[in-house]
Amino acid sequence: MNTISKRDLVLQISEQSGLTQTETYNIIALLIQNISGHLAKNNEVVLRNFGTFEVRLSKPKVGRNPRIPGKDVAIPARTVVKFVPGKELKERVAQLLPTLTRAKSRA
Repeated sequence: MNTISKRDLVLQISEQSGLTQTETYNIIALLIQNISGHLAKNNEVVLRNFGTFEVRLSKPKVGRNPRIPGKDVAIPARTVVKFVPGKELKERVAQLLPTLTRAKSRA
């Protein structure tokens, strides 16, 4: 498994689209800025065939401090961003299962 950075995406999309790297970077930055802005306003962002970003409330809970196992720590309620993959993305990722299973058996 490799890690793909924003820079890697800029290079790849720039090459595929014929746009300059600066233009591509600006478009990606605007996309991220707009998605973040809508989520900050509690709007759901749906990208068909890719997935949905939504804001959810996590309930308050009690956790444990690993350094002091006997002491409970209150974790307050908070908002979190949840990503729910779309059907097409789920299907493409599901195809990795045989590949990942073979890779683990070799290790």
